[in-house]
Amino acid sequence: MFALKTTIEEDVLEHIRDAIIPHEAWKMFADLFSKKNDTKLQLLESELVLVAQRELTVAQFFHKVKILCREISELDTEAPIGKTRMKRIIIHGLRPEFRSFVAAVQGWQTQPSLVEFENLLAGQEALAKQMGEVPLKGEVDALYIHKGR
Repeated sequence: MFALKTTIEEDVLEHIRDAIIPHEAWKMFADLFSKKNDTKLQLLESELVLVAQRELTVAQFFHKVKILCREISELDTEAPIGKTRMKRIIIHGLRPEFRSFVAAVQGWQTQPSLVEFENLLAGQEALAKQMGEVPLKGEVDALYIHKGR
């Protein structure tokens, strides 16, 4: 117990100061860190529910969701987040411009895997960006027909 109490920081030591045997100290630590893990798990799950693409690219958004899901699965090994749930979370958080594309993909007879879905969305994003860079003749020419006098 002496070695344990001399190598632990003061704020953590407060939790085991009254422990007589190492087993008691270990049990107190297990309870303490279990509570911290539960809190972290709740925070991560809240963040996952609220995750949205906003200004992120498709690849960045997928990466963010995958990291959150992996961290949650590590903390809660009894209920890991599967690929199907991860895909639903991603679809829910995508920008509105992808809704029609996602609806079309969901109508396919065989659904793409998560990696294939990411690649499809990244391709769609690149296409939209490319189309956004195509200059129009001019607003007046694009929107109105000029009538000669």
